[in-house]
This record gives sequence, structure tokens and C-alpha cells, in this order.
Amino acid sequence: MSSQTSRSRHSGSSRITEDQINNLISRLQQLLPEMHNRRSDKKSATKVFQETCNYIRSMHREVDELSERLSELLENADTTQADLIRSLLMH
Repeated sequence: MSSQTSRSRHSGSSRITEDQINNLISRLQQLLPEMHNRRSDKKSATKVFQETCNYIRSMHREVDELSERLSELLENADTTQADLIRSLLMH
């Protein structure tokens, strides 16, 4: 099978348009708190992706910190309190 034939098979309905990409980038920008608050003008796709990566990294750090705090809380809580917290987390 030639590469031309292979490309034409993939170019049908599965091809994403530039408008669709721009729409997705715009929607992603709206989800980012820092960029959503500064909606004065459109940002480049690169900037949106960089901000997205930064936001995800900060959320990972926050989850790690909260997990650490929860572990400390469970270690220092009496058995009844720890069991109550664990049961609340399971629901």
C-alpha cells in the first residue's frame, strides 16, 4: 500500500480542522484559572499548553501536600477519629 493511499484513508472524517483545534484551545484556556481571569485577548496555543502543564503540576503538588497533611492527621488521631475519617473518605 502506498503512503498516498494510507494518508487518504486517514484524511476522511477523522481529520480535525484548524477551527476545531482553535475551539479546543479556547475551551482549554477558559478552564485555566490564571488565563480565565486574564481574558483580555487570545493567547497562543503554545502559551495555553504551557499554562496547562504548569496548572497540572501545581495541582499535583497540592494533592501531594494534602495527602501528606491527611496522613499526619490520621497518624495523630485516635482510633475512633481515624476510622471515622477513613470511612468518610471511602464514600
